[in-house]
Amino acid sequence: MSESYDVIVNGASIAGCTAAVLYARRGARVALLERRSDMSAYKVLCTHYIQACGYPALAELGVTEELEAAGAVPNSARYWTRWGWIRPERDPRQRSLPYGYNVRRQTLDPILRRLAQGTPGVDLFLGHTVDGVLTEDDKVVGVTASASGERREFRARLVVGADGKDSAIGKFAGAAAKTVDNERFSYFAHFKGLPRPAGDMTLSWFREPDVAYAMPNDGDITLVACIPSKAKLPQFKADLEGSYRAFVKSLPEAPDLDQGELVGKIVGTVNYPLIVREPVGPGWALIGDAALTSDPLWGVGCGWALQSAQWLVASTAAAAQGSGDLDRSLAAYRSRRSKLKGYQFLISDYASSRPFNPVEKLMFSAAARDPKMAQHFHSFGSRLIGTGAFLSPSSIAKATLVNLRHRLRPASELHANGA
Repeated sequence: MSESYDVIVNGASIAGCTAAVLYARRGARVALLERRSDMSAYKVLCTHYIQACGYPALAELGVTEELEAAGAVPNSARYWTRWGWIRPERDPRQRSLPYGYNVRRQTLDPILRRLAQGTPGVDLFLGHTVDGVLTEDDKVVGVTASASGERREFRARLVVGADGKDSAIGKFAGAAAKTVDNERFSYFAHFKGLPRPAGDMTLSWFREPDVAYAMPNDGDITLVACIPSKAKLPQFKADLEGSYRAFVKSLPEAPDLDQGELVGKIVGTVNYPLIVREPVGPGWALIGDAALTSDPLWGVGCGWALQSAQWLVASTAAAAQGSGDLDRSLAAYRSRRSKLKGYQFLISDYASSRPFNPVEKLMFSAAARDPKMAQHFHSFGSRLIGTGAFLSPSSIAKATLVNLRHRLRPASELHANGA
């Protein structure tokens, strides 16, 4: 049995549901395939932080009010460094600047999946595992999928892989991939009722090379993550909970985990490589983690999943319905994705678990000492500006001047300000 569509999307998580809904709203018939059978399924290994760069896609989907009604926290952050706290001057209750959300995937994923299921033009197929692609003249024209022991064929002008870092579409389509080892591992846990001394701010600690986060989420849940160098892995394996709690306790101005209730288990991963795949080919495209699996340390996965889905649909919706050249449209999507190359280069380099390099020392220290540099740092961390703007000659000059002025301040003044 074969069924025909304009677009096939494999994976009904953030990227896949976003793409399916936006394609259908532009008139396409979409088959949305998901290997899991539960509408409420969600990604467990996620820190639930949606960078501000993902907000435009959420707004286009029309889910921001529903997310906030479900308790999603408009995010903002402070960052601890050896030079002190970086404190971008922004009240999270003010909406004048772009923001994202802290929201648990068990809240977010079902909202997006229900939206996709209820969107005219989207057929959601739960419990369908893609086990191959259909090709004609070296072009992907569909997929085969198994469900309840039966194998079905789905055909379309465009096949989209939104199926994560182990992408089946990427594998079966033969997408070229480059992998970079991640020399850190991560563990995190959820705590209910944990006091939030900084309000709803996300707190980040950069301890060179170790990193930690405390992220306030919906449901009065705070996610606390530790991301140490792999040199500490034997210690964690010997006593996970003891090592986790000791690591958190060692943080400057650490959250007191004893004041919250541990919800569920401490979970994480000891091997999470960074993967960059060719995002397009004849008749196929990849979005989200399927195209680019980044280091979870930086919390970019959800935001980039939303962005890449929006970029793909904007580039290919007409061609996927037979109006326009699909190959040219896919090339346009590839071009849009090139915006992420600079970020990924810096992220991959830092995944070696090294201390800060000279440029990072310059920018982090200046951000800890100057409010405008702090906001500049936060804009880059939220992926609202690119690497070119972040490390522009004028920005480097400003950071240098901030640090020079700091060094020239009287010692008594530095001491009084805790510098």
